[in-house]
Amino acid sequence: MSLAHELSLIPELTFHPDHDLTQFTTMRLAAVGDLVEVRSVVAVQKLLPLLKKYDRSYLVVGWGANMILPAQCEELVIYLDLPFDPSMLEAPQERYRLPASVGLNQLTGHAVRFGLKGWEVFTGIPASLGGAIYMNAGTNLGEFGALVTHVELVTREGELREEVIDSASFSYRRNHFVNSGEVIVSATLVHRGVDAEIPQKIRDYLDYRKKTQPLATRNCGCVFKNPNRDLPAGKLIDLLGLKGLAIGGLRVSVKHANFIENTGSSTWEEFETLVNIIKSQADQFYGIEFELEVKIPYD
Repeated sequence: MSLAHELSLIPELTFHPDHDLTQFTTMRLAAVGDLVEVRSVVAVQKLLPLLKKYDRSYLVVGWGANMILPAQCEELVIYLDLPFDPSMLEAPQERYRLPASVGLNQLTGHAVRFGLKGWEVFTGIPASLGGAIYMNAGTNLGEFGALVTHVELVTREGELREEVIDSASFSYRRNHFVNSGEVIVSATLVHRGVDAEIPQKIRDYLDYRKKTQPLATRNCGCVFKNPNRDLPAGKLIDLLGLKGLAIGGLRVSVKHANFIENTGSSTWEEFETLVNIIKSQADQFYGIEFELEVKIPYD
């Protein structure tokens, strides 16, 4: 019996071998690999032990806004499409238990409608809930981890595990509780009350992001972490004179230098080359080793 055959026996799971993965990242670099679409937590619980049995490596993509896949992806790509009842967003609640695959855009719409204080911190972030938790996504307004009280994960053995979040659970752009091979399947969020000024604050920040970031282009969001909170990577790259630098179909955005835009049929190799040029320049002129914010398998 093969892995493909055993995957075909799991309800609410679809296996796509040698699938075009280009649309699974916002950068839209051409990529091919094996894909599984999973539509229930139970299916995740059956999937992970099976992958462990066959010693098959894997990764999870959400919206793919903070990830680059290689042209030939050796790892099995897991795409979650878990059940979500939108009626829970018809009125404000004290706590929200939500599936990992729900989009932050839906939650932002809810925050605008009811003025949920605290939820402005993820304004404009193109991510799923699970992805935002995994990387502790954030904006100038704050970080996502501050809104999370509990996270439910599936272990490699297929068991459900609940993590109670505390002050040590997150740091800048990372979590400290997702163990190797675990998959986030749901989380509980809170807010800090209702504030009539929140809807306008969200609208203003969306306008600010549109003016200062290339939201309409094919990119992966910020490529590098800020060396510290007061030293933006984009400003440092701009001062190096690298805005507009192009390799093949990729270029450093002229609107925000920490974004790399895909203007055509670009490749993994071109992305790697452009990233290495920026890192080399930052090291040479600033003595700073830029750390990637975007996730790259095998990096």
